[in-house]
Amino acid sequence: MSESVATVQKRPHVVVVGGGFGGIAAVRKLKRADVDVTLIDRHNYNTFNPLLYQVATASLNPGDITWFLRAIRAKQGNVRFLKGTVTAMDHEAKTLHLDGGLDVSYDSLVIAVGVTANFFGIPGAAEHSMPLYRRSQALAVRDRMFANLEDAAINGQDRDLRIIVVGGGATGVETAGAFAELRNNDMPTTYPELDTKRIHITLVEMLPHVLGPFHPKLRDYAKKSLEKRDVELRLETAVKEVRPDGVLVEHAGEQEFLPAAMVVWASGITAHSTVKEWAVPQGRGGRIETDEHLRVRGMNDVYAIGDVSISPDEPLPQLAQPAIQGGKHVAKVVAAELKGKSVPKPFKYKDKGTMATIGRNSAIAEIKFLPRLKGFPAWIIWVALHIATLLGNRNRFATLINLTAKYLVGGSHNAIVGETPPVTALKPVMVEARSARRGAKAPVKKAPAAKKSPASGRGTQPAPKP
Repeated sequence: MSESVATVQKRPHVVVVGGGFGGIAAVRKLKRADVDVTLIDRHNYNTFNPLLYQVATASLNPGDITWFLRAIRAKQGNVRFLKGTVTAMDHEAKTLHLDGGLDVSYDSLVIAVGVTANFFGIPGAAEHSMPLYRRSQALAVRDRMFANLEDAAINGQDRDLRIIVVGGGATGVETAGAFAELRNNDMPTTYPELDTKRIHITLVEMLPHVLGPFHPKLRDYAKKSLEKRDVELRLETAVKEVRPDGVLVEHAGEQEFLPAAMVVWASGITAHSTVKEWAVPQGRGGRIETDEHLRVRGMNDVYAIGDVSISPDEPLPQLAQPAIQGGKHVAKVVAAELKGKSVPKPFKYKDKGTMATIGRNSAIAEIKFLPRLKGFPAWIIWVALHIATLLGNRNRFATLINLTAKYLVGGSHNAIVGETPPVTALKPVMVEARSARRGAKAPVKKAPAAKKSPASGRGTQPAPKP
């Protein structure tokens, strides 16, 4: 695409950076406005982040929760999509600089790029833990999990296998619960070689409870539901260091090393580092400061919505609904100002409620005009709402089929898997045929044990003193 194609516009040009909840909402609200809209994203797909953990735990295909951003033109002729990463912004010239040397001019700019994992400067966290904020990260978690299981199935369980989830918010609780159900319900069938009692799911949280924003009774229900699934809860516990083979934690002044094959990071968010290059005022967590109309402070034609924005006077929860409502409000403001009309009233977030699931038939929900819900009723609402909120009928149908197969159809243990590295036996193994008798196993003959390399990193090991 030439520079002239990207910059010369006949009508006012509204540029939306970020194809998440807020960005899509803003673009769609401008459908009937007399403007040209350019949607920019570094990926050519939208990711439905609330279900990323289902991809990470092998219940959904990545395609089930991603939507082709160029498909937005199917019902909106005044928008086009541009794939690229914004590297800098010149607000005096009203120009964005993208990687690859492309410049894009704007009359109004909406920043809706979302956020990324916050490691809080904890040593080793960025290098050795696995966040869950992108599709590629969810796939990496899934493939690492199956690689560890296949390795243990071949080489035996002379050591325990542990998955640590850091963070007791919705993502952490949902991920830990899904891992536990995979271990409890599927692995006895799919991995008969393994002793599930030696596979541990550990959730680490600094607060004395999980799911802090919820009512105490719902938090207690979630805690009991996790414990029922044999999730080991380490509450009031701080992560001090993440190492290649585990996590150093501290509780009540005492430090302990928890060996682990995998550490999933679901604790805290922060703005992308590139936002520092965009010449916008940043507040807590690097988020862009906005006023009562979600306009970037000190700028007339630049707005920020969703998780990347923060109003110092009235911080919003970092959920999908504030982003969606914010996107619609900004679109109204932009359309009004371009027409020379008065802008709407200041943005006011309408809290419709929040919910989280722990596993099959178990969820909690605080929904406006309804009593606090837990258990099966909350779970059904959670499933229905998430399917309805997905972009595209194909994604809704595929997700419905896959979740139905997982939760409602008994006897199915079919996981959605990817590629894992070849398994190398650490010592010679001879596997004989299984016994024809149902449930019986033929003995497995093994050569004399060879000394195992300490670099394997599998399972539990004696905890070194900190």
